[in-house]
Amino acid sequence: MSGKWKGRTMNTRLFHGELVRLVSEDPEVMAKVLNKWDRDSEYMRLMDSDPPIMWSENKIKQWIEKDMEEDQNTEFFFPIRTLEDNHLIGFVGLFSVNWNHGEAWVGIGLGDRNYWGKGFGTDAVSVILRYAFHELNLHRVSLGVFEYNRRARRSYEKAGFSVEGRVRGDMLRQGQRWDVFIMGILREEWLKQG
Repeated sequence: MSGKWKGRTMNTRLFHGELVRLVSEDPEVMAKVLNKWDRDSEYMRLMDSDPPIMWSENKIKQWIEKDMEEDQNTEFFFPIRTLEDNHLIGFVGLFSVNWNHGEAWVGIGLGDRNYWGKGFGTDAVSVILRYAFHELNLHRVSLGVFEYNRRARRSYEKAGFSVEGRVRGDMLRQGQRWDVFIMGILREEWLKQG
């Protein structure tokens, strides 16, 4: 079932995209997969600028439970499952939501390498943007992407983000300095995508 608003098709299945759906997941399930994904150093280097650290499943579970209790109004975190086979492949979320200015940052991680480069991340970002602009009524969503993560940058551009700036030499990875690109999308830009 769908409708229209300002040139954009409205999916009444708010948390469903073309390839993925955003779900709620038990902390035990998330802790298990995050513990597995965190042992993939390439995944970790694409995810975070901090040095990779390995945590136990129990520690991750405690972190998730604490985060669920504390950040209910400034963070919205969703595991990602595929529509075709219900496989848990990653997560996406909005964080640092600033209600006064109607803005937030988005982050995504696809931990299952079998789903990299196949449109699943772009679809998940499209779903979280629909949630941000339609459900939360935000004005803008921003993100940071590492210079060496070209695949992610292309995915964000497909979802409608534009490069707004770069922080030169911000990261040191394996003895080399890398820039961080700041990208953003405004609600009116998202609406025009139709």
